[in-house]
Amino acid sequence: MTILVAYDGSSDARTAIEFAAKHLAAEPTLVLTVWEPLLVQLKKYPLAALVPDTSDEAQAQAEQHAKEGAELAIASGLADVTYRAVADNESIWKTIVDVADEIDASLIVTGSRGLAGVRSVLLGSVSNHVLHHAHRPTLIVPPAKAPR
Repeated sequence: MTILVAYDGSSDARTAIEFAAKHLAAEPTLVLTVWEPLLVQLKKYPLAALVPDTSDEAQAQAEQHAKEGAELAIASGLADVTYRAVADNESIWKTIVDVADEIDASLIVTGSRGLAGVRSVLLGSVSNHVLHHAHRPTLIVPPAKAPR
């Protein structure tokens, strides 16, 4: 089976890939980056209509993030690594769960920004939604601790 690693280019996502490479048995791995097209953003945030359409740029950036994540996974020790950038049609967490179902992932790995309380409620939590909606094992890797 395949491990699905959600990757958005953040340091938390990098930490998740490095943790997966260090602690998980070698299995095929798919690094997934989900991006939001302008139409999806308009549904969620009506003020996005004031911003010029940059869908092509967003897609190119998502594809670059996915490739970067795959390169990091290989450099961290994972072998059979592929990558994919997928447009979000509803919500990022749902797209991650849907792709995991599509490939019958044995595990979903995602980073966490480590938000709690009001910040988590206001900003939402992709990792929390993935955990509660995926019907398969999910590993949420907390942010790396700052060196003391």
